Amino acid sequence: MEKRRIAILGSTGSVGQQALSVIQEHSQLLEATLLVAHSNYKLLAEQAIQFEVNTVIIIDERYYEALNNLLAQTDIKVFGGRGSLLDILESDSIDLVLNAIVGFAGLAASLRCISLRKPLALANKESIVVAGELIMKEIRQFQAPLIPVDSEPSAIFQCMKGEQFSDIQRIYLTASGGPFLNFPVDALKKVSPVQALKHPNWKMGPKISIDSAGLMNKGFEVIEAFWLFNLKPEQIDVLIHPSSVVHSMVQLTDGSLKAHAAYPDMKIQIQYALAYPMRPSNSFPTIDFSRPTQWDFSPARKDDYPNLQLAYQVLDKQGNTGCTLNAANEIAVDAFLKHRIAFTDIPRINEQTLNQMPFIPNPGLEELIQTDKEARIIAESLL
Repeated sequence: MEKRRIAILGSTGSVGQQALSVIQEHSQLLEATLLVAHSNYKLLAEQAIQFEVNTVIIIDERYYEALNNLLAQTDIKVFGGRGSLLDILESDSIDLVLNAIVGFAGLAASLRCISLRKPLALANKESIVVAGELIMKEIRQFQAPLIPVDSEPSAIFQCMKGEQFSDIQRIYLTASGGPFLNFPVDALKKVSPVQALKHPNWKMGPKISIDSAGLMNKGFEVIEAFWLFNLKPEQIDVLIHPSSVVHSMVQLTDGSLKAHAAYPDMKIQIQYALAYPMRPSNSFPTIDFSRPTQWDFSPARKDDYPNLQLAYQVLDKQGNTGCTLNAANEIAVDAFLKHRIAFTDIPRINEQTLNQMPFIPNPGLEELIQTDKEARIIAESLL
């Protein structure tokens, strides 16, 4: 078969770099044809040369000239700006798009891929959190293929192969508990960004690492699963599973329980999405059963994790609340990383922004863009 040509949006981030490792592992099956980064033009140039890509885009146009200079002696096409990204997704030289852009910024690209019926490997869960109803409406309209990349939605997707969504009785998303599992609440007020970034199992970027430490990431995955798998909020439970080996479980109407287990390495999920429906062998780490293992599970009590509680509130109300929560959280996490607020201020800012932001029951894209802008202003004022 011909190589599958991959566009990686967010190639210099954690998921993007791991995706390039997957492509390198399977160079006979996959090739990178388009790489996109926000501002890390030096790494983008290195990636472009190493993987001999056709095109690169730097979103922040202030770095366009510097990137262009680094690639001047190559045949690689260089563009700048978000408009260039949305235009180039129409190219017939792209077989699949991996959207690994972080945050609200990834929404426009997701919608463009869907409207083009371009297969979309979605690592940008915020697209679903912000605009779940709109995304799913577009998917139904254009019959666009979407494969989730995040470990938990990917696990559910894989467990449901050969099953009907209507046969789902309940799903269980697993969370490691992060670096602060069993920390006293009072101690959380004093934790530093350095501590919060030290996830015990996963290697992730700064934003998602902080989200994971406070279970906001798991809250976003609850919202994502709600939309992707046509569930009710009460059908979604979160379990604390410190070893991060079982990524999710699906309980079916006959009482059967299907679990997806794998070594906690995102490259496995990325490979599944990029190569789907193939499962090529690889050299990635696997679960080692030659040693005793413990698969412990306990309920994640919403009272202990305020960000998780907010995610369920968003599902109860819907409308533009997911967009509001995501915008507030992006502001709050950035402020924590810059030592402007305490770790425990993140859910406070998220909740207060939700309370202050005007509710829109059925927002369109323009209303979501405006919600994002206004919610960021409100959250900034609460810092």
